[in-house]
Amino acid sequence: MLALPVLVRGINNLSDARYCAGMGAQGLIFTLDANLPGAVDAATARELTGWVAGVDIIGEFGHVAGPEINRLVAECGLTGVLLRFDRDRQAWPEGLAVPAIIEVPASLLLKQHLYAAAIADLTAALPAGFTLFTTPPLPYAADYAYWHQLARQAPLWLASPPDPTEAADLAQQVHPAGLILAGGNEIKPGLRDFTELEAVFEALEEA
Repeated sequence: MLALPVLVRGINNLSDARYCAGMGAQGLIFTLDANLPGAVDAATARELTGWVAGVDIIGEFGHVAGPEINRLVAECGLTGVLLRFDRDRQAWPEGLAVPAIIEVPASLLLKQHLYAAAIADLTAALPAGFTLFTTPPLPYAADYAYWHQLARQAPLWLASPPDPTEAADLAQQVHPAGLILAGGNEIKPGLRDFTELEAVFEALEEA
């Protein structure tokens, strides 16, 4: 069992989907916005998720309208969405059928010295029931206390460092809502090197 929830982003092949589900990931994230790099279509997402069970299925979107997101929620059986921050966005999609994780640049959270003020800036513009996701600048260690305070103010997901020791330290020192790992590409159909991903999963196992 993992010490905290883990999502895996950028799932685009069956090897990743089955491996990450088997290692205890809480959810798999599929990029379903055709305008984003690494996007898969709805049919591919449905096919891959048909091989796994017991995990959340999350769709990642950029600047996509609420009705289109909800259409894909229904079509792909999504249990949540990850929305990328867009400085040109006039408003966040309304009426979403599932909970949303909002990805925001670390610069927005670091632009003020007081974490409470940084969170207040964001909450004024985000939809109700939001969860934050960000990628703090590396190395994390210098700002553990800051990110810990942020995580106490609002649900905060962090991108996992690729180094397993750093990932474990981040989980123990910051206590985020969870970590988001990056999936990868198969070497060829059915063949995938899981060495780095396995090391992070093992580091996040409960003692």
